[in-house]
Amino acid sequence: MTTSSTSATPSRIVDIAIGYMAAKQLFAAARTGLFQALAEGERDAEGLAAATGVSERMARILGDAMNGLGLLERSDGRYRLAPDSAAYLTGEGDLDLNPFLAFLNDISYGHWLQFDDTVDTSKPGQLDMDAARWETFMGGVMRYNALHAAMLTRTFDFGPYRELLDLGGLSPAFAIGALQANPDLEARFVFDPGSSEAIAQALDAAGVADRARIDPAATDTAQPGGDHDLVMVNHVIHRFTAEQNRTILARARAAARTGATLLLLDFLLDDDERQRPIDALHAGEYLVIDGTVVYPESEVGEWLDAAGWRRREVLALPGCPRVIVAEAV
Repeated sequence: MTTSSTSATPSRIVDIAIGYMAAKQLFAAARTGLFQALAEGERDAEGLAAATGVSERMARILGDAMNGLGLLERSDGRYRLAPDSAAYLTGEGDLDLNPFLAFLNDISYGHWLQFDDTVDTSKPGQLDMDAARWETFMGGVMRYNALHAAMLTRTFDFGPYRELLDLGGLSPAFAIGALQANPDLEARFVFDPGSSEAIAQALDAAGVADRARIDPAATDTAQPGGDHDLVMVNHVIHRFTAEQNRTILARARAAARTGATLLLLDFLLDDDERQRPIDALHAGEYLVIDGTVVYPESEVGEWLDAAGWRRREVLALPGCPRVIVAEAV
């Protein structure tokens, strides 16, 4: 028999249930340029309306919603940017997340309307894509990867390493961040052949092409070899089966010297008393979008042990996946 407690409140349930309202208003504020308008200085609702082209009523609604969520500060009816909004939503700060929000709004959000069918069938929904939607999709995914790379570079010390293997990732941003952080590091990309041109362009744009090499190979069959002291496997395991991942991690180990470090970045389900929310939510996102898998951390640990990697620590990057740091034994 369930017993109610006078200390229990419905606030958490209601906040979660109306979370889509917050998301849609964030997307609208970003799409209409509200945050960019405030990068020029604080404004009231009338000023926001003039700057964004929405009605004054709508500007007040969006401004108050973003203030309630902590993304804007408000005093005497005038709004100003909070530090995280200034850094990530104006296009002038650390990293512009607007392409990622556009992906969530234009692609992901609508796709979640099929989630009830996914729950009942454990099958992904149907993506209705044309060239423009694919551009939005890839632009958002790559920008989110750029955030992950930036948070990894901020968290992990690349200074001690000299030979990096980036195996099968989705984005060159991780290795580029490492190259920029350590001028003595050289990087080798073993990515799908279709990525070679984009990687080369990114390396040139970052000014690190002279310290990088591209060896195209399909991730599930690549045998990179070598004697690297740092190996990255970023956003790989969710795209492959457990059997394929065991092989990929074993071949990553074969390309590393004893004592080398592995960085395995992905969303992971955990066995803690309170699951890290962002990982569990992405388990649903990956399934409904394309059927890929967020694996339990315990299962990934078994693959690593069998492949000859000993886990050292797990880094929880803010707003991003986790990174298992392991050592080649």
